[in-house]
Amino acid sequence: MRLHGIRRRGVRLMLAGVLAGVLLPAAATQAEAAAARTYTVWQWNVAGNAIHGGSTTDGMVDQAAASVVNRDADFAGFNELCQGQYNALVSELRAKGWPADPQNFARFEPSRQAGNSSVCHGEAFGNGLFSKRPLGAAARITLPDDGTAEKRNLLCAPLADGTATRFCTTHITTNQSFNVAQLDSVRQKLEGYHTAGETVLIAGDFNAQPHYGRLNSFYAPSLDVPNYSNNTGAYRELDDNDTGNCLGYGEWTADGTPDATPPCGGKAKIDLIFARESALAGPYSEDSLAISTSCTGVPACSDHRIVIGTVTVN
Repeated sequence: MRLHGIRRRGVRLMLAGVLAGVLLPAAATQAEAAAARTYTVWQWNVAGNAIHGGSTTDGMVDQAAASVVNRDADFAGFNELCQGQYNALVSELRAKGWPADPQNFARFEPSRQAGNSSVCHGEAFGNGLFSKRPLGAAARITLPDDGTAEKRNLLCAPLADGTATRFCTTHITTNQSFNVAQLDSVRQKLEGYHTAGETVLIAGDFNAQPHYGRLNSFYAPSLDVPNYSNNTGAYRELDDNDTGNCLGYGEWTADGTPDATPPCGGKAKIDLIFARESALAGPYSEDSLAISTSCTGVPACSDHRIVIGTVTVN
């Protein structure tokens, strides 16, 4: 009887061990997803067709890849990127040893398909995203049509590491009426990811300045400073706490004349990096870099600045 009891206890212990082996990975995954982690997000509208004409040899690709690596970015978003430039960036970043998985770190989605010789020498043109860590399957969401030849999109991809972290990039139309519709479409998709338990970081050219009313549905009410008192959203832009430049607004990002004067004067800020306020688990900050004039054959490497943000999230 005693021996029989020992065997039974042994069976129970073995079963407990098996169950623990089944349950521990799920518990570990949940703990990993909940743990605070810090990411650096890098964003640039490169004007790949308008300024570079699709060139991969005038210095823009080299400078972009070097900046991503030198700034130790975790994610990088590109707008107005030609397919050939995207391919060259994949090669450059691989050669520099930036991605942990050289075969699974980049995604591209055209907003103009290949075949139009007046754009990128006939190549596709659109948004690209890159990740230091391996990526899962990308989501490619077409935004409300503004009636032009360019079909704007939201490009997102999750990390494959079990942290439920997703990175997105987008380039919103300049048409004000459709700008609103596209912003709403992007925001609804971000909220859908949040409801599904994901932490999303989004960077891109929103063609809307922080003080525009159409971004009130993005910014959280906790951003309550002059010029920013009617917010109804759930997000913080990583430069909205910049007291050294323009509190609530941040540093300018785009050359040229803005369609509405920024609250602190100067040029426009339309390249933005957002994180959901409920996901914040520590400090955040953002800077925009001076536009390089080192590209050959053009006065400047873009009409947009590179924007770099760092954030700690759950």
